[in-house]
Amino acid sequence: MRRLNCVLFVTVASTCAALFAAETDSISSYAQARERTALLREAGRAIFSDPAFSASGKQSCASCHDPARRYNPPNVRDVQIGGPGLREQGLRAPPTLTYLNRVPPYDNHYYDSEEEADGSVDNGPTGGLTWDGRVDTGAQQAAIPLTAKFEMANTRVGVAAAVRKAPYAATLRRALGDDALADDERAFAAVVRALGAFEEDYAEFSPYTSKYDAFLTGRAQLSAQERRGLDLFDDEKKGNCAQCHLSKRGLDGTPPAFSDYGLIALAVPRNAAIARNRDARFFDLGACGPERTDKAGQAEYCGLFRTPTLRNVALRNSFFHNGKFHDLRDVVDFYVTRDITPERWYAKDAVGKTIVYDDLPAPYHANINRDPPFAGQHARAKPALTATEIDDVVAFMRTLSDGYLKDNPYREERRREAKPPR
Repeated sequence: MRRLNCVLFVTVASTCAALFAAETDSISSYAQARERTALLREAGRAIFSDPAFSASGKQSCASCHDPARRYNPPNVRDVQIGGPGLREQGLRAPPTLTYLNRVPPYDNHYYDSEEEADGSVDNGPTGGLTWDGRVDTGAQQAAIPLTAKFEMANTRVGVAAAVRKAPYAATLRRALGDDALADDERAFAAVVRALGAFEEDYAEFSPYTSKYDAFLTGRAQLSAQERRGLDLFDDEKKGNCAQCHLSKRGLDGTPPAFSDYGLIALAVPRNAAIARNRDARFFDLGACGPERTDKAGQAEYCGLFRTPTLRNVALRNSFFHNGKFHDLRDVVDFYVTRDITPERWYAKDAVGKTIVYDDLPAPYHANINRDPPFAGQHARAKPALTATEIDDVVAFMRTLSDGYLKDNPYREERRREAKPPR
């Protein structure tokens, strides 16, 4: 019996020791991962504002994504200027970089999780981190402007050389190993990985500190106008904005994203101020090209652009993928009158006839969204929103700018809910 007890004791002790060692390794690995992430974010923050990564030496990520404007463009340009000599005009307006952590990878047929919404509905083309949904990760997204000819216009070799000279090169080596910058490909990968890690910093890029978040968590009240605007925003027979710009918390309490991330054709007017549009044969068709190439020639994707979040939208000076609009009120007005008074929005031909949907060739007009508030619009129709109601909706959208609160109210809410009763 003593021998059996001894064997049992040794077996149990060995098992406990193995479990303890595994748990210790797990804790150690977790701590190392946290440290690596912190180092990558530290380097990513520095890279984000460093103009040395551009061919001109004068442009950084922050030049187009201003932290003071919640990573929206800092100026009133339709699209931004870049290139080696800062003379190349871009094709699209830079989107905000906030709340990208909520965007799912691109899928032709996207279904919500059951925790957040009805998981049985096929939402169609959805996701991706660009206007056309062509990349899925922060690192992939960060790589685009570094080498785009009308953005930072650098090369992978140039980016690698810049990071090796940077004062934070040692930080990247600490995070990724001594050989992280040993060759150009690894150095470029380290740079975009650091940028991706920085853009995943919740406190910086997904703070949820707007007045509307305060309202949803019982920390503030909306004004009468803001409340009317919210009701109109949600009303399917009025603005119907919430169909695509989700305003309610998920079934699991997730804060509203103000986007379903779907790709949609709105028939935004052509922007004659964009240099490439001087060629009458050129069209930016979003998901089917020219920047995205995997769906080239697939007509059902032409004219589709990803629905942006409306969080921090009031901090922007240009709207839609081509920066055509510069006033948030005009954006809402366009939605409710696009097909009622198209002459207000679209260009005219040589004889003065309005070219309806002038930035989307006729073969793709079937893709254009006709849901409310577009549904039922015709020359004699009444707009879904009056002028006063448009003002109300805009007033509500201004409550979506971060900075009203100091801290994420949902985090405190979860802490209170998790606290055991006394």
